[in-house]
Amino acid sequence: MTTSTTSPADGFRVWAPEAQRVDLVLDGEQHPMDRDVAEGWWIALDGAEPRAAVVDSDYRYLVDGEGPFADPRSRRQPEGVHGPSRVVASDPVPCDGTGWRGRSLIGAVLYELHIGTFTETATFDGAIERLDELVELGVDAVEILPVNAFNGVWNWGYDGVFWSAVHEAYGGPDGYRRFVAACHERGLAVIQDVVYNHLGPSGNVLPRFGPYLADGAGNTWGDSLNLDGPDSDEVRRYIIDSALLWFEEYGVDGLRLDAVHALHDTRAIHLLEELDAAVDALSADLDRPFTLIAESDLNDPKLITPRGPGGAGGYGLDAQWSDDFHHALHVALTGEVSGYYADFAPLGALGKVMEEGFFHNGTWSSFRKRHHGRRIDLERTPSWRLVVSDQNHDQIGNRATGDRLAATLDDGQLAIAAAVTLLGPFTPMLFMGEEWAASTPWQFFTSHPEPELGEATAKGRIAEFARMGWNEADVPDPQDPETYRRSVLDWSERSGGRHATLLTWYRRVIELRRTVPAFTDPAFADTTAIVDEATGSFVLRRGSATLAVNFGTEPVELALRVGELLDSFGEVVTTDGSLRLGPHAVAILHH
Repeated sequence: MTTSTTSPADGFRVWAPEAQRVDLVLDGEQHPMDRDVAEGWWIALDGAEPRAAVVDSDYRYLVDGEGPFADPRSRRQPEGVHGPSRVVASDPVPCDGTGWRGRSLIGAVLYELHIGTFTETATFDGAIERLDELVELGVDAVEILPVNAFNGVWNWGYDGVFWSAVHEAYGGPDGYRRFVAACHERGLAVIQDVVYNHLGPSGNVLPRFGPYLADGAGNTWGDSLNLDGPDSDEVRRYIIDSALLWFEEYGVDGLRLDAVHALHDTRAIHLLEELDAAVDALSADLDRPFTLIAESDLNDPKLITPRGPGGAGGYGLDAQWSDDFHHALHVALTGEVSGYYADFAPLGALGKVMEEGFFHNGTWSSFRKRHHGRRIDLERTPSWRLVVSDQNHDQIGNRATGDRLAATLDDGQLAIAAAVTLLGPFTPMLFMGEEWAASTPWQFFTSHPEPELGEATAKGRIAEFARMGWNEADVPDPQDPETYRRSVLDWSERSGGRHATLLTWYRRVIELRRTVPAFTDPAFADTTAIVDEATGSFVLRRGSATLAVNFGTEPVELALRVGELLDSFGEVVTTDGSLRLGPHAVAILHH
C-alpha cells in the first residue's frame, strides 16, 4: 500500500513540516491533529487511534488557522479543485478480474486519445463505447491525456493540480476504473499521461502545506517542484507515490511522463532514476510488466539507458518520444520549413532518423542556435524504445488553427504517413481520428473560470506562435466554448468517402506490421534508408521487408528487386527488377 492518499486504512495524515498547528475539518467539524513520529507529518487521532477515514466523507485541513484547504494528496474533488476532498475506497487491483496480466511495449501500436474530445459525451463511459473500434483497428494500447483534477470543465489536462484525483466531469475514480477494466477486457493496455514538471495556475494548495515548490523557479507552464532543495525527500516521495497509485489502485500498464526536460533536479540520483526503481519494484511485487515513457526535448539517450551500478548509468526508462521523427516526416509531407522545421528540410533528415533514431544527435540546431542532442548507442539500444508519430496532441494542437494533416494533404500523402510511421523501426503512436482522416481540428482549449487566467492564456498562445511565423489572427480563443466543440471527434465520418478509404488502409498496414516479423525487428542495424532528394523517392529496407515511397509529384522508377508486393496505395507498377511509383504512392514489399 502506498502512502500517497488519505485512505480508510491510513486515516487522515498530511505533511506540513513548517506548520505549528494543523486541524482536520471533517464533515464540517474541526479536529486538532497531532504531529506524527515521522518528521513533518500530522495525524488525526480519535483517542489513541487514528481517526477513521470513512469512505465518501468530505474533509479539508486548516494550516495555522488558514484555509480550509483540500488535501494535497486528494483522490477525489467532487466539487472541483477549490472544494473539499472526499475519501475514496482504497482497493488495489494487481489483477482487475479480467484475467489481464499486462503487456510490454515491444511490438505494440499505441493510440493517443483525450477523454474530453474522444466522444461527444466527454466521459470514460462514452470512451468505453468506442473501444471495440480500436480493437478492430489493431492497436495494442491506449495512451490517455492527463485525467487528474483541473479547474473548469474542459482542458487538455496539463493544468492539473491534484495529481492523484481523477477529473470529476470525466466520471471520477469509479469511471476511470471502469474504463481501465473495459480496456483490459478487450486486450488493450492503458498508458496514462502524467505531469510532474509543473502545477496548474488554479487550485494549487501545495505551498500552503510546505516547501513543495522550488524557490523562485518555474518553467513555461507553471511552478516547478522542489526536487533537490531542503525537504525535497518528501516532495519526491509525493511524486513517486502518485505515480505508483496509477499502477496499484487503477491497474494502468504504463505512464507517459510529460516534458521531463523541465524537471530541475541536481541530486546525484535523478528523480526519474528513483521513479524507475520504484516502479520496477512494484512490477516485481505484482508480477506485471509496467512501462515508463518519457517526453523529452533533450534528445538524450540517457533516459533509456539502463540504471547503474551494473548498468550504464542511465535512468532506466523503457522508452522516450522522438519528435525528430515527426519533424522529418512532416517536412517531407508538407514542405513546411518554418521554426523548428527548418533543419529537417532535406529528405535525408528522415533517412537519418530512421537509421539513427535522432536527427539532432550532436548536430547544430538552427532553431535553438546551438548544438543539440547525443548519439544513441545503436548496438545496445533496441529501436522500439523510441515512440514516434506523424501526428499527436502537441504537434496538431500547437499549430495556429489546430489543423490535422488531413486538412491539407491528399489521400496518397496520408497513406504514406501511415506506412512510414507504422512500418518503421520504432514504436508507433496514432492520434485519435488520424486513422480515418478526421476532418475535425484539435485546437488548444481551456475553461478557466477566472477571467484573468483566460486572458493570460490567450495572450500566451499568440506569443508562442509568433516564433513559428504564424498569423496571430488565425489563433482561436482558447476560452471560447466553440474552440472546444470544434475539437470533438465526429465518428459518423468513418463510413464514407476518403475517411473509409484511409481507415481500410490503416487496418491493412497494422495487419502487415503484425504478420511480417521484419516490421517489428528491434535492431537498428537491420534498417537502411535510401533517399533521392531530386525525385522525392524514399526506400526503407527492414531486413526482408521494404517500404518504397514517392513523396514527389512526378512518377519515379526505382531499380529494385520487388519480390512479393504485399500491398500498395496509389499508382504502383512492378516489373522484374524495377518498381514504378506514381505521385504520392507507396508500396510494401517482401523478399
